[in-house]
Amino acid sequence: MTEPPEQPDRPERALPQETGAPGSVGKGNPKREPSATSAPLISIAGVRLRPGGRSFTCDAGTLRLKVGTRVVIQVDRGQELGIVTVAPALRPAVRHMPRVVRIADERDSDRAGDENRRASEALDLARRAIRDRRLSIKVFHAEVQANGKATFYFASEARIDFRDLVRDLSAHLNLRIEMRQVGVRDEAKMVGGIGSCGRELCCSTFLPRFAPISIKAAKNQNIALTPSKVSGQCGRLKCCLVYEEANYVEAAKSLPRMGKRVETPDGVGRVGDLDVLRGRVRVLFPDGPPKVYEGHELRPAAPQGQASSGGGDGDGDGDDGGNAPAGPHGSDR
Repeated sequence: MTEPPEQPDRPERALPQETGAPGSVGKGNPKREPSATSAPLISIAGVRLRPGGRSFTCDAGTLRLKVGTRVVIQVDRGQELGIVTVAPALRPAVRHMPRVVRIADERDSDRAGDENRRASEALDLARRAIRDRRLSIKVFHAEVQANGKATFYFASEARIDFRDLVRDLSAHLNLRIEMRQVGVRDEAKMVGGIGSCGRELCCSTFLPRFAPISIKAAKNQNIALTPSKVSGQCGRLKCCLVYEEANYVEAAKSLPRMGKRVETPDGVGRVGDLDVLRGRVRVLFPDGPPKVYEGHELRPAAPQGQASSGGGDGDGDGDDGGNAPAGPHGSDR
């Protein structure tokens, strides 16, 4: 008789007591398990702060927003003007999430335009000051916030003492100055541009972060290892090299490796080239022109030492009979 009064208290204490007594929830009532979610559902929208930049997850509150609406969001450095790129939807709350303060009006647009003009003037002033001091740094972006602070983004290959530059900029602009050094990949992300594919740079449009890339990704896809093919606008390996690498690696598992000896319907040859996506193999023959075969038409050939040890005697027949039960391609040395 004492159990029914305890039932209404459990849902209220499910969240704080979940870690302490996980086995006590749902013991005869499985419907109570969803109540122990890690975060409540709130209205979350995607907001982009600058053209070409990535979208940030923001708490939309009770505002009715749609894609293309200009809004003001609250971030650590103050209020910023952005555009809604993802309509609000109920999603689990995230800690330290920017909050949409209100829908932007004409005054907010005028304030953002004034800050952009001041940032452009500050950038020109910084570039002239750098040329006068002959500093080996490249300032490519500036931001002026409403809280009286200007941030300059620059790239440099060496460590530079720019304390005198900061004092002069602060005196001319009457702002607090912050110099922030970034790498070449971050520079390309902030500046933007057009890639060799004819589209806007991936890093400045949709990539949230940079993934590690190695030259092996280009080799797995049979891409020519020339700078114009594998290097992006930043001078580093292209981010898109990792997009399809997993597909190429998986498809190449069913094909022989480059340089391996294989048995074809026309005799034994050596793999000269691979068309991984189509599953085709180009085989080179010592006494004839190369030919292209489907991957399923090839079998691993016996090691070359066994095939040539007997010349024209009985070892040649043994080589033909030994191809059927031969091991994987990795058995060739």
